[in-house]
Amino acid sequence: MRYQISGKQIDIGEALQTHVKQELGEAVDKYAERPTDAQVIFSRNAHEYVCEATVHLSTGLTAQAKAHATEIYSAFDGCRDKMEKQLRRYKRRLKDHHRERSQPVELTGGSSYILASAEDNEESEPETLQPMIIAEMETSIPSLSVGEAVMQMELAGVPLLVFRNEKTGGVNVVHSREDGNVGWIDP
Repeated sequence: MRYQISGKQIDIGEALQTHVKQELGEAVDKYAERPTDAQVIFSRNAHEYVCEATVHLSTGLTAQAKAHATEIYSAFDGCRDKMEKQLRRYKRRLKDHHRERSQPVELTGGSSYILASAEDNEESEPETLQPMIIAEMETSIPSLSVGEAVMQMELAGVPLLVFRNEKTGGVNVVHSREDGNVGWIDP
């Protein structure tokens, strides 16, 4: 597994890098088959250290975790524990997913836009009804089954996932609802 360990405004020493590679490697290898790469980013938020980890699996699925602590090693250990818990929860489904799928998840390119929020200034009328685009990025849309999409959304810890349905070929959305259930939009 390839590791990319970095710090935002923090110098990451060799001892911490070795600790991360050893501990994260053991946790991920225990529950996931053939992880390809891991990205671990350390940062500082006031008096706390923040550790964010993203692990990409060979099947195209991604697991993410984030933790805060007053010490940098504690922040990583909390992040590793969250990652391990996610992977343990989905171990059987990840293995079944890998057995059913002979090829990695197919990704389709797409554009992602960030639009400027409406000003709270009610006195002035907007010149046009078109929103102002302030950023444009490339994004990937995976081709998954609905069950795989729900699992990917929960593994990544995101409230919404756009995916191409393998059965129908159409673009679908799964999202977390306020009542705790998962919603599925199939246009």
